[in-house]
Amino acid sequence: MVDEKPNKYEHHDSLPIPTYEEATSSRPSSSQSYLGPEQVSHDAERQGLLSRSRPPQHNGYEAPTVDSARSSLDFLPPSGESSRRTSAEALQREMQQMDVEEPGDPTSRANRFSKRITSLTHTLSSINLPFRQYLPSSQYIRARIPSFPQILRFQPNWIIVGRIFAIFLVVGIIWLFFVSDLFAVRNRRMGSGMFRPDDLRNYVQSHIDADNIRQNLQHATQYDHIAGTEGSYFLAKWMETSFVQSGLDNVGLERFDVYLNYPKKGGRRVAIIEPPELAWEAKIEEELAYPPEFEAQQTMVFHGHSKTGNVTGPLVYANYGSREDFKQLKDGGIDVAGSIVLVRYYGTQPDRSLKVKAAEQAGAAGCIIYSDPADDGFRKGEPFPKGRYMPADGVQRGSVTMSSWVVGDVLSPGYASTPGERRRDSKENNPGLVNIPSIPLAWRDAQKLLQALKDHGKKIEDPKSIGGVPDVEWWTGDSGSPIVHLMNDQVEKDREGIYNVLGQITGLEQPEKSIIVGNHRDAWCFGGVDPGSGTAVMLEVVRIFGELIKAGWRPLRTIEFASWDGEEYNMIGSTEHVEGRIADLRRDAFAYLNVDVAVAGTDFKAEGPIFESALYHVLGRVIDPADSNRTLRQIWEEKQYRMAGLGCGSDFVAFLDLAGTSSLDMSFEGPPFPYHSCYDNFDWMDKFGDPGFHYHKALAQIWALLILDMADQPLLPFDFNVYAREVGKYVDGLQKYIEDKKAPVDVAPLRDAAGKFVANAKIFEGWGEAWTKAVADSGGYESSAMAIERMSHNTRMANFETNLLDLEGG
Repeated sequence: MVDEKPNKYEHHDSLPIPTYEEATSSRPSSSQSYLGPEQVSHDAERQGLLSRSRPPQHNGYEAPTVDSARSSLDFLPPSGESSRRTSAEALQREMQQMDVEEPGDPTSRANRFSKRITSLTHTLSSINLPFRQYLPSSQYIRARIPSFPQILRFQPNWIIVGRIFAIFLVVGIIWLFFVSDLFAVRNRRMGSGMFRPDDLRNYVQSHIDADNIRQNLQHATQYDHIAGTEGSYFLAKWMETSFVQSGLDNVGLERFDVYLNYPKKGGRRVAIIEPPELAWEAKIEEELAYPPEFEAQQTMVFHGHSKTGNVTGPLVYANYGSREDFKQLKDGGIDVAGSIVLVRYYGTQPDRSLKVKAAEQAGAAGCIIYSDPADDGFRKGEPFPKGRYMPADGVQRGSVTMSSWVVGDVLSPGYASTPGERRRDSKENNPGLVNIPSIPLAWRDAQKLLQALKDHGKKIEDPKSIGGVPDVEWWTGDSGSPIVHLMNDQVEKDREGIYNVLGQITGLEQPEKSIIVGNHRDAWCFGGVDPGSGTAVMLEVVRIFGELIKAGWRPLRTIEFASWDGEEYNMIGSTEHVEGRIADLRRDAFAYLNVDVAVAGTDFKAEGPIFESALYHVLGRVIDPADSNRTLRQIWEEKQYRMAGLGCGSDFVAFLDLAGTSSLDMSFEGPPFPYHSCYDNFDWMDKFGDPGFHYHKALAQIWALLILDMADQPLLPFDFNVYAREVGKYVDGLQKYIEDKKAPVDVAPLRDAAGKFVANAKIFEGWGEAWTKAVADSGGYESSAMAIERMSHNTRMANFETNLLDLEGG
């Protein structure tokens, strides 16, 4: 994830911090590239994917061989097919016991309907009425009709008259059918059609399998899979196969060619070069997370989208690297111009890219970011492999892309970087890229740098600026500090292929409207927590919905499943996807449900206020894995949790901020873990993160139930009263911010608008209450007119956040 995930839901300030002076210009949009299943094989291993389909690349980032990586087909649970078939048959029997009609394919059902209408006249003509034998024949009638005068020369054709009469009869019958609502859009009983909602929820919730999720994660973390490498592509093919086996529609890979960078062996260096008596060089790389016999390829240490450079300068320590930290140095007479700045992760500036940007604007030549044990290491608790925290050699990789300026591919802002798209921005002076080299370090290496600062600059007395590295006397350093050499020589690919995996379940009532479900696949190393936990859960959710498909179920609205690539660099895969279909999403996307990190602890968190009521309803069905006597809803109510607005840093950004699609992000949070290091792996999750995978199962239940409600409830379960509440809280926070800054800004008009929003939200929500009462009063039936009104109401709800976008560029 681009932002610091462990602090994702910590709101240090509910107001937007003023950004730096740079800003980006708007760009036109373009269309996406899509590779359908006919263009890409579903069996990666059978076609020699790793050895033939993609050439080796990126200085050692080869895919594992078939011997070292378990076959994607062999990996599937031994009872996979039989268990799925058994589950589907069980569901069929369950539905038959409820006297439920077995549904068929919606297309075939529509064809049968049309055939019955077109054959109605033939049916009418073949009816044998019981009194027909007593009626005179047409010949008898014609023979006894008086002849018209010869001058008229008129001989009526009674066959034609009969046919005209039959046509009027058929039209009249059809008209009567529609007037009586026989062919209403939704004339079945609400909540008791082919599949009862509660039966669906019970089935989905009871069939989530924690062992399946564990096996999914074990497979997904067998090798590193940075975006654009063989590892990520191999996982894409495996997930594509899983989507196909689950019965999803339109499964395929979606390719974009984007700017990525990779480290070179021997291309990175951090060393003290002066004075000679302090000469020293950092190890940089982590120790092996797994024994050599495991044959698990391990990624090198680097920053995504960092600047290539080879610089030297005096060392200066700048705490967390916030603008306030650099201001304190300046106020204290410490000049950082031309220096190599050492800062630590987290703290008052959680975004690593803004740490580097602040150093750049302060005049530094380069930036080193290290993981301090006071923030995520042994000062918090036992480090891995004995505990959950970052070990001494652990390094937090990550992107330093300026996501506040440009999201997605930084060389194609505003339009999709499809393989055929030739427009490319320059990397020079690009607002999405920093302009000084940077590199991450473990505290094992940073310790030597901090010790070398002794007696240089000013001694640090403020506890907030003192880290937890042992055996260090904390000094700021200055222009007279030891000289450090920072080198960051790397491979830069202006057009490297990344691949999203897409599949869907086509809806029945409004197939053009969609609920989009997403998780990213790429990781900085093995990705046990980030993003493997989310990937493993999503695959189980897809499996469960696949069983429903096999039993004949289809939702009212289309459900789209997406495995994104390139999220870690700058939410690239999801953003390019959105840019490629921006008009369609603004018109037809009803919701985006995102899970990045599924499980890192035991505290369930979620953001996206418009979903609060729906999520509370779902949480009322899910038992707390730590206490079988309480639901997660009860825990939320005890802690008085409320869902605030989304920030940035995961794949919901493009959906919410570019397409205006109402979005939700959720996970089980916890204390720090070996974030973005190679120690974030399956062993960590199996031993410390979630032994037994009980929280993974709970998250899968929440996700699946929420998908059901969003895709299959007749009335979209959005809550504008909650949304209006959060807008009011934002205005209150803005007022306080203005008062603290003593700024001459009047928020009265904004407060008035927020008040009107509260009032109008209550009126708007009243329609849903009226619809619910009308359906209940009619015995659970909905007329065609009311169904059309309901669908229109849903569309207005879905368009709300789209209409908040500033599409005029004002």
